[in-house]
Amino acid sequence: MEVEVKLRLPDASTHQKLSDLLSPFHLETLIQENIFFDGSNSELSSNRAILRLRFYDVASRSCVLSLKAKPLISHGVSRVLELEEPFDPVLGRACVADPWRLKAAVSSSTLLKRVREEFGVGEQGFVCLGGFRNVRGVYEWKGLKLELDESNFDFGTCYELECESLNPENDKKVLERFLEDNGIRYKYSEVSKFGVFKSGKLPV
Repeated sequence: MEVEVKLRLPDASTHQKLSDLLSPFHLETLIQENIFFDGSNSELSSNRAILRLRFYDVASRSCVLSLKAKPLISHGVSRVLELEEPFDPVLGRACVADPWRLKAAVSSSTLLKRVREEFGVGEQGFVCLGGFRNVRGVYEWKGLKLELDESNFDFGTCYELECESLNPENDKKVLERFLEDNGIRYKYSEVSKFGVFKSGKLPV
Protein backbone atom coordinates (compact mmCIF):
# COMPACT_ATOMS: atom_id res chain seq x y z
CA MET A 1 0.00 0.00 0.00
CA GLU A 2 1.41 3.38 -1.05
CA VAL A 3 0.27 6.24 1.20
CA GLU A 4 0.96 9.84 0.21
CA VAL A 5 0.01 13.33 1.27
CA LYS A 6 -1.12 15.22 -1.85
CA LEU A 7 -1.59 18.99 -1.84
CA ARG A 8 -2.61 20.79 -5.04
CA LEU A 9 -1.12 24.17 -5.91
CA PRO A 10 -3.24 26.69 -7.84
CA ASP A 11 -0.84 27.97 -10.49
CA ALA A 12 2.67 28.23 -11.92
CA SER A 13 3.68 31.24 -9.77
CA THR A 14 2.79 29.35 -6.56
CA HIS A 15 4.73 26.33 -7.81
CA GLN A 16 7.75 28.55 -8.52
CA LYS A 17 7.53 30.22 -5.11
CA LEU A 18 7.52 26.84 -3.37
CA SER A 19 10.33 25.58 -5.59
CA ASP A 20 12.42 28.59 -4.55
CA LEU A 21 11.70 27.98 -0.86
CA LEU A 22 12.74 24.34 -1.14
CA SER A 23 15.79 24.93 -3.34
CA PRO A 24 18.33 24.48 -0.46
CA PHE A 25 16.93 20.96 0.04
CA HIS A 26 16.89 19.92 -3.64
CA LEU A 27 18.13 16.40 -4.46
CA GLU A 28 17.27 15.92 -8.13
CA THR A 29 14.85 16.77 -10.91
CA LEU A 30 13.17 13.92 -12.79
CA ILE A 31 11.64 14.16 -16.26
CA GLN A 32 8.91 11.52 -16.43
CA GLU A 33 6.57 10.30 -19.13
CA ASN A 34 3.61 8.27 -17.89
CA ILE A 35 1.75 5.98 -20.31
CA PHE A 36 -1.30 3.96 -19.23
CA PHE A 37 -2.77 0.66 -20.42
CA ASP A 38 -6.00 -1.24 -19.87
CA GLY A 39 -7.20 -4.62 -21.05
CA SER A 40 -8.91 -4.54 -24.43
CA ASN A 41 -12.20 -5.29 -22.65
CA SER A 42 -11.54 -2.88 -19.74
CA GLU A 43 -10.49 -5.78 -17.50
CA LEU A 44 -8.34 -3.48 -15.36
CA SER A 45 -10.39 -0.29 -15.15
CA SER A 46 -13.57 -2.22 -14.39
CA ASN A 47 -11.75 -3.49 -11.30
CA ARG A 48 -10.40 -0.03 -10.33
CA ALA A 49 -6.90 -0.85 -11.55
CA ILE A 50 -4.54 0.48 -14.21
CA LEU A 51 -1.18 -0.46 -15.71
CA ARG A 52 1.45 2.24 -16.18
CA LEU A 53 4.78 2.51 -17.93
CA ARG A 54 6.90 5.37 -16.62
CA PHE A 55 9.89 6.51 -18.67
CA TYR A 56 12.62 8.62 -17.08
CA ASP A 57 14.61 11.37 -18.83
CA VAL A 58 14.18 12.61 -22.38
CA ALA A 59 16.26 9.72 -23.74
CA SER A 60 14.17 7.15 -21.80
CA ARG A 61 17.25 5.64 -20.19
CA SER A 62 15.12 3.78 -17.65
CA CYS A 63 11.55 2.57 -17.33
CA VAL A 64 9.31 1.20 -14.56
CA LEU A 65 6.17 -0.90 -14.98
CA SER A 66 3.51 -0.33 -12.29
CA LEU A 67 0.16 -1.79 -11.39
CA LYS A 68 -2.05 0.52 -9.35
CA ALA A 69 -5.33 -0.69 -7.87
CA LYS A 70 -8.18 0.37 -5.58
CA PRO A 71 -7.18 4.03 -5.20
CA LEU A 72 -8.70 6.11 -2.42
CA ILE A 73 -8.02 9.79 -1.82
CA SER A 74 -9.59 11.75 1.02
CA HIS A 75 -8.68 15.06 2.69
CA GLY A 76 -5.36 15.20 0.86
CA VAL A 77 -4.23 11.66 1.72
CA SER A 78 -3.97 9.09 -1.06
CA ARG A 79 -3.92 5.33 -0.55
CA VAL A 80 -3.39 2.91 -3.42
CA LEU A 81 -2.20 -0.65 -3.87
CA GLU A 82 0.94 -0.51 -6.00
CA LEU A 83 3.33 -3.08 -7.47
CA GLU A 84 6.38 -2.10 -9.50
CA GLU A 85 9.21 -3.71 -11.43
CA PRO A 86 11.95 -2.43 -13.76
CA PHE A 87 11.10 -2.74 -17.45
CA ASP A 88 13.35 -2.59 -20.47
CA PRO A 89 12.91 0.95 -21.89
CA VAL A 90 13.35 -0.16 -25.52
CA LEU A 91 10.66 -2.82 -25.08
CA GLY A 92 8.56 -0.24 -23.23
CA ARG A 93 8.64 2.13 -26.20
CA ALA A 94 7.75 -0.75 -28.48
CA CYS A 95 4.75 -1.54 -26.25
CA VAL A 96 3.52 2.04 -26.48
CA ALA A 97 3.62 1.82 -30.28
CA ASP A 98 2.21 -1.73 -30.36
CA PRO A 99 0.40 -2.63 -27.10
CA TRP A 100 0.14 -6.31 -28.10
CA ARG A 101 3.82 -6.55 -27.19
CA LEU A 102 2.84 -6.33 -23.50
CA LYS A 103 1.06 -9.64 -23.85
CA ALA A 104 4.16 -11.10 -25.50
CA ALA A 105 6.26 -9.87 -22.54
CA VAL A 106 4.22 -11.82 -19.96
CA SER A 107 6.73 -14.68 -19.91
CA SER A 108 9.50 -12.37 -18.68
CA SER A 109 7.49 -10.18 -16.29
CA THR A 110 6.21 -11.27 -12.88
CA LEU A 111 3.92 -8.24 -12.75
CA LEU A 112 2.36 -8.90 -16.17
CA LYS A 113 1.79 -12.54 -15.19
CA ARG A 114 -0.09 -11.32 -12.14
CA VAL A 115 -2.16 -8.94 -14.26
CA ARG A 116 -3.09 -11.76 -16.63
CA GLU A 117 -3.99 -14.16 -13.82
CA GLU A 118 -5.70 -11.74 -11.44
CA PHE A 119 -7.60 -9.61 -13.93
CA GLY A 120 -8.09 -12.12 -16.72
CA VAL A 121 -6.72 -10.00 -19.55
CA GLY A 122 -7.72 -12.15 -22.53
CA GLU A 123 -6.34 -13.05 -25.91
CA GLN A 124 -6.92 -9.56 -27.26
CA GLY A 125 -4.36 -8.22 -24.79
CA PHE A 126 -3.89 -4.57 -23.88
CA VAL A 127 -4.80 -1.15 -25.25
CA CYS A 128 -2.80 2.05 -24.78
CA LEU A 129 -4.77 4.92 -23.23
CA GLY A 130 -2.11 7.60 -23.72
CA GLY A 131 -0.63 9.63 -20.92
CA PHE A 132 1.13 12.81 -19.82
CA ARG A 133 4.54 14.22 -18.94
CA ASN A 134 5.66 15.25 -15.47
CA VAL A 135 8.58 17.31 -14.17
CA ARG A 136 9.31 16.27 -10.59
CA GLY A 137 11.57 18.13 -8.18
CA VAL A 138 12.71 15.88 -5.32
CA TYR A 139 13.66 17.36 -1.94
CA GLU A 140 14.77 16.13 1.48
CA TRP A 141 13.17 18.45 4.03
CA LYS A 142 12.95 17.89 7.79
CA GLY A 143 13.21 14.14 7.36
CA LEU A 144 10.51 14.07 4.68
CA LYS A 145 10.98 13.26 1.01
CA LEU A 146 8.99 15.86 -0.90
CA GLU A 147 8.07 15.70 -4.58
CA LEU A 148 7.03 18.89 -6.32
CA ASP A 149 5.26 18.09 -9.58
CA GLU A 150 4.44 19.99 -12.75
CA SER A 151 2.16 17.68 -14.76
CA ASN A 152 1.66 18.59 -18.41
CA PHE A 153 -1.57 17.28 -19.93
CA ASP A 154 -2.87 17.98 -23.43
CA PHE A 155 -5.52 20.21 -21.84
CA GLY A 156 -3.37 22.12 -19.33
CA THR A 157 -0.86 21.95 -16.50
CA CYS A 158 -1.44 20.84 -12.91
CA TYR A 159 0.83 21.50 -9.91
CA GLU A 160 1.07 19.33 -6.81
CA LEU A 161 3.18 18.66 -3.73
CA GLU A 162 3.44 15.00 -2.69
CA CYS A 163 4.99 13.27 0.30
CA GLU A 164 5.03 9.50 0.77
CA SER A 165 4.37 8.89 4.43
CA LEU A 166 4.01 6.30 7.18
CA ASN A 167 2.21 8.89 9.31
CA PRO A 168 0.20 10.92 6.80
CA GLU A 169 -2.01 12.90 9.19
CA ASN A 170 0.97 14.16 11.16
CA ASP A 171 3.08 14.88 8.08
CA LYS A 172 0.16 16.66 6.43
CA LYS A 173 -0.07 19.02 9.42
CA VAL A 174 3.69 19.73 9.19
CA LEU A 175 3.41 20.52 5.49
CA GLU A 176 0.30 22.64 5.90
CA ARG A 177 1.99 24.71 8.61
CA PHE A 178 5.04 25.22 6.38
CA LEU A 179 2.93 26.29 3.41
CA GLU A 180 0.71 28.61 5.45
CA ASP A 181 3.67 30.22 7.23
CA ASN A 182 5.17 31.05 3.84
CA GLY A 183 1.98 32.26 2.16
CA ILE A 184 1.71 29.29 -0.20
CA ARG A 185 -1.87 28.71 -1.35
CA TYR A 186 -2.99 25.09 -1.65
CA LYS A 187 -5.97 22.73 -1.62
CA TYR A 188 -6.28 19.06 -0.77
CA SER A 189 -5.96 16.97 -3.92
CA GLU A 190 -9.26 15.20 -4.58
CA VAL A 191 -8.27 13.11 -7.59
CA SER A 192 -5.12 11.32 -8.76
CA LYS A 193 -3.09 12.46 -11.76
CA PHE A 194 -4.49 9.51 -13.70
CA GLY A 195 -7.97 10.63 -12.70
CA VAL A 196 -7.21 14.11 -14.03
CA PHE A 197 -5.88 12.59 -17.25
CA LYS A 198 -9.00 10.45 -17.70
CA SER A 199 -11.37 13.34 -16.98
CA GLY A 200 -9.80 15.48 -19.70
CA LYS A 201 -9.94 18.64 -17.58
CA LEU A 202 -8.01 20.29 -14.78
CA PRO A 203 -9.43 20.14 -11.25
CA VAL A 204 -11.23 23.29 -10.12
